[in-house]
Amino acid sequence: MRDGVPIGLGYFAVSFSLGIMARNIGLTPLQAAVMSILNNASAGEYMGLTMIAAGASYWEMALATFITNARYLLMSCAMSQRMDPATPFRHRLFMSFDITDELFGINIARPGYLNPWYMYGAMVPSIPGWAIGTALGTLAGSLLPLRVVSAFSVALYGMFIAIFIPPARKDRVIAVLVALSFVSSWAFAHLPGISALSDGTRTIILTVALSAGAALLFPRKEAAEG
Repeated sequence: MRDGVPIGLGYFAVSFSLGIMARNIGLTPLQAAVMSILNNASAGEYMGLTMIAAGASYWEMALATFITNARYLLMSCAMSQRMDPATPFRHRLFMSFDITDELFGINIARPGYLNPWYMYGAMVPSIPGWAIGTALGTLAGSLLPLRVVSAFSVALYGMFIAIFIPPARKDRVIAVLVALSFVSSWAFAHLPGISALSDGTRTIILTVALSAGAALLFPRKEAAEG
């Protein structure tokens, strides 16, 4: 729990902006809180809210969220290799519910077999921090002036910019892919035929095409050696 408190505080700050976005597309504080309890993933929730705002179908929303959260499959595999083979299935199941970047990081850094109870302790402040922050963000979006709400909404986009700018500065391939994604997204919105597709479908096509192309043309050395 001690190690999870800083994570929970960080989640509270980030999810506040997510709640404002949820309010802007018509979700209630309760709906936003339930969403964050069941899906503790900023990128996944952002994708889901973007799909809701775009009027996407259920399958588009499910597929886009699955693709966005696909990295957690790799984290799950990595954690499973560090668990005692005698660990019961119920512990593996409960641990898998809240594998986030930060919780994965503090767990995988510990020596020896992973302890399910350490994971549970870290989850105790993390999940409420994320859900409460989302709900309060939704409430604030209803109480604050429109200009203030708009200003807070920018924080979520700033978070994603902060995610891809540092690696893009260090890796030229990532920088090119980021630029290509912006150009491709703009082109898909204006090209005949493709522009007629829904926003959700275009997002799925671009995500799969760009990530698959990058994996084929520029495979990571760490993955090749493993």
